[in-house]
Amino acid sequence: MTNLAVRSRHASSLRFRLAAGIILILAIGCVAVAYAAFAYGRDAAQQSFDRLLVGAANQIAGALTLRDGQVIVDIPVSAFELLSLAPRDRVVYGVFGDDGALITGYDILLPRDGDGIYFTDSFAGEPARFVRVTRQFAERSFLGSVDVIIGQTTEARRELAQQITQNALIAVAAIGVVMSALAALAVQSALSPLQRIERDIAARSSKDLTPVDINVPQEISSLVHALNRFIARIDRQLHVMRTLIADASHQLRTPIAALRAQAELAAEETDHDRTLRIVGRIHERSRNLSRLTDQLLSHALIIHRADTVDLETVDLRTVAAEAVDQTDQSMPDVDRAIRLALPEAPVNCDGDRLSLAEACKNLINNSLKHGKPPITVFVLGRGGRARMGVRDGGTGFPEAMWQTAGSRFAKNAGVSAKGAGLGLAIVNAVSEAHGGQMRIERPSETAFEVFLELPLLPEVAE
Repeated sequence: MTNLAVRSRHASSLRFRLAAGIILILAIGCVAVAYAAFAYGRDAAQQSFDRLLVGAANQIAGALTLRDGQVIVDIPVSAFELLSLAPRDRVVYGVFGDDGALITGYDILLPRDGDGIYFTDSFAGEPARFVRVTRQFAERSFLGSVDVIIGQTTEARRELAQQITQNALIAVAAIGVVMSALAALAVQSALSPLQRIERDIAARSSKDLTPVDINVPQEISSLVHALNRFIARIDRQLHVMRTLIADASHQLRTPIAALRAQAELAAEETDHDRTLRIVGRIHERSRNLSRLTDQLLSHALIIHRADTVDLETVDLRTVAAEAVDQTDQSMPDVDRAIRLALPEAPVNCDGDRLSLAEACKNLINNSLKHGKPPITVFVLGRGGRARMGVRDGGTGFPEAMWQTAGSRFAKNAGVSAKGAGLGLAIVNAVSEAHGGQMRIERPSETAFEVFLELPLLPEVAE
């Protein structure tokens, strides 16, 4: 199935599409030029031979004379010499008096009414073109008009039109070949950045996840940016996996070894009281190990969800309430009252509900372990920013450590040797994934706050 899909994608390549598009455009252009050339050739031939016809008719009309009230026709030889330029065409003429009677010429021609001097008819079964020239006489012996009609078959006209069309098409064909060659070079040049990208990626090792740094045209730069973002997402996912493996191997080895040692001591101990004390230490270490494992997995999950989960509109008031409800009830001193300070209006932002709740729970657990009562979970929305965090009555950790508080396994923020050191790192990762930041403040000597500051949705921003 995969091979078939790959073949089908290759069949509709970009080069094939461009070639098909160029061929279609050239074909349409050739048809349009051929039609235009034919129309131009036909009109040019028509005008050229029409001038010959009207010239011959004018010469005949100019040679008309009057004698005793009668029209005398003395057809000049030069009139037909003009028409002899088309030797295979047949010529017919007629001179008609004012009453329509034939004076000389072919009696099959009849004068026509109307203002036009040109008309098309047939002669001896062949299409012919005719011209009519009228000469007015205003003399005492004759008052009226005489019509001179000359016709010629159209074989020479058709040949001239075909020749003009053929010459035009030959020129168009030559230009089309040149344009096709230039178009092929243009397509090859336009696709060369894609080939450079392909060579760059193909030449990389499986460990090279650095961004693609190739000079490409503006139209392809968006593709390179999207490719680099995709590479960055893969690199982050691999970094999460490597970090989880490294943290697990480094952070879990020591407590597991300690548990094993305590268990061996308990198995060899014969004194009941000492055995109970060892079991108590095993229980405490087990709790710390469980907490560390939860935080390691939560930290990896938060970073993973930042790239895989679509954000949705969430009300931070609901998230804070859920975090309080989900707080680990087995933690010491959790029975102390946790206050909720929530506004009446919704505080909405784009976010991942699970990640935000996990961050809030870590802040609550951190305050329960290292802070002082009263502990308040608060949510605020003002100035286009939303805040969700925890305030306790302690002084917190020194301000000099605030900048590195969001680092993994940072031994600050009141974290004891028993602490995992990942709580604030999870909060920091969640805030960055939501386009915000983790903030630490000390509003007064008896208050310490750690909160997430996130952008409010536009419709609720003040």
